[in-house]
Amino acid sequence: MIIRSPEPEVKILVDRDPVKTSFEEWARPGHFSRTIAKGPDTTTWIWNLHADAHDFDSHTSDLEEISRKIFSAHFGQLSIIFLWLSGMYFHGARFSNYEAWLSDPTHIGPSAQVVWPIVGQEILNGDVGGGFRGIQITSGFFQIWRASGITSELQLYCTAIGALVFAALMLFAGWFHYHKAAPKLAWFQDVESMLNHHLAGLLGLGSLSWAGHQVHVSLPINQFLNAGVDPKEIPLPHEFILNRDLLAQLYPSFAEGATPFFTLNWSKYAEFLTFRGGLDPVTGGLWLTDIAHHHLAIAILFLIAGHMYKTNWGIGHSLKDILEAHKGPFTGQGHKGLYEILTTSWHAQLSLNLAMLGSLTIVVAHHMYSMPPYPYLATDYGTQLSLFTHHMWIGGFLIVGAAAHAAIFMVRDYDPTTRYNDLLDRVLRHRDAIISHLNWVCIFLGFHSFGLYIHNDTMSALGRPQDMFSDTAIQLQPVFAQWIQTTHTLAPGATAPGATASTSLTWGGGDLVA
Repeated sequence: MIIRSPEPEVKILVDRDPVKTSFEEWARPGHFSRTIAKGPDTTTWIWNLHADAHDFDSHTSDLEEISRKIFSAHFGQLSIIFLWLSGMYFHGARFSNYEAWLSDPTHIGPSAQVVWPIVGQEILNGDVGGGFRGIQITSGFFQIWRASGITSELQLYCTAIGALVFAALMLFAGWFHYHKAAPKLAWFQDVESMLNHHLAGLLGLGSLSWAGHQVHVSLPINQFLNAGVDPKEIPLPHEFILNRDLLAQLYPSFAEGATPFFTLNWSKYAEFLTFRGGLDPVTGGLWLTDIAHHHLAIAILFLIAGHMYKTNWGIGHSLKDILEAHKGPFTGQGHKGLYEILTTSWHAQLSLNLAMLGSLTIVVAHHMYSMPPYPYLATDYGTQLSLFTHHMWIGGFLIVGAAAHAAIFMVRDYDPTTRYNDLLDRVLRHRDAIISHLNWVCIFLGFHSFGLYIHNDTMSALGRPQDMFSDTAIQLQPVFAQWIQTTHTLAPGATAPGATASTSLTWGGGDLVA
């Protein structure tokens, strides 16, 4: 008798045709709310209409339906992003001096907007160099286009059209995954599977694709551009991809193909996957070979991370187990129950994501000026300033959003009767102490910075500039940051003491380390 293990049942994760496609509801403003659907009494009706149209919690208490609406709305958001990107690339193709800027990025300013003369507004157009009159742009698009290997306005046109196609595809996907094949609640709550796919797919394969593009397209094109070759003379991206000999002329190890990879002779690839550190003295940006190496390394890390969580095969991490094991000696129940909160309250989940993304955006703001990632970004001061300000503001907005959705979670989704002595409960029970300390920190920072202004104003009024806090008098220097930067500058030329010495005669030893 043969005993077979039971066949795993295939889980049906979508409902077919759950909501009929109909435009009739579009003709009934406020159809999602019984109160608003009655029609306007006062102008408040208009504000409520806008406030509640996407407040899916107020439409229904069915978590599955709410999840499907959010999921579908995400595709709409992606469609708008593709449309916006298409517009940016189209402006670069149709109204810009990109090709002129590419030939002389230090003397010609980037411009992709020309104000049309209707009643004298053309006065806003300035000479950005090279005989081009327009408004100088400070978005950094020209620099990122050069870094990615775009050499002509035709390529920008093609990308703009491609983005429009993807915008249409996203719109279709939003409709399809709400009206035709809508995921069940279990699909949205399957966090391990979602983590695996997002880590390995989005971040892992996404980084790997970008690293591949940089190696096969960006690096050779930028090498030609840095050498002063006319962009029109440089081979097109598909020629580099299809013709290995072209790349082998720039990087001889390319002639060997994938052999060094499979024979573990990876040092052969050190020509185009470098670890130089610092900035390229020609372009003022990070070495593009370093950036390609970075993305390849990140891809490998995320591809590994995308295989860490337990799904159908019974091995790997379980997020619920990890959270419930997270207890310290002084923290009561620790994270017990947090898994249930984060899989049933999308406000709690969103709050965490916004806080982390906001913090990351502020880190990006600082890194973009301290280590400019793109060629000729460092010398474009308007763009540097704009990118810093932009990322600081966006990071701030995201963190404010984190607090807002945390508050909505507390009001709508938090049930104190089911929580006792876990970390969330403990934080809430001593919130007075936390808030008063934060208040003290804010007062401290505010009064001390105000004190610096008062001091400087007073010294200025008394005619004592030498006693002011400034770069030319009493300097306030970021000594810790300077120490880190110095360490990084010296690091490539130095090794740890004894690192090159032999630890044993067995390993080809010279003198033993004492």
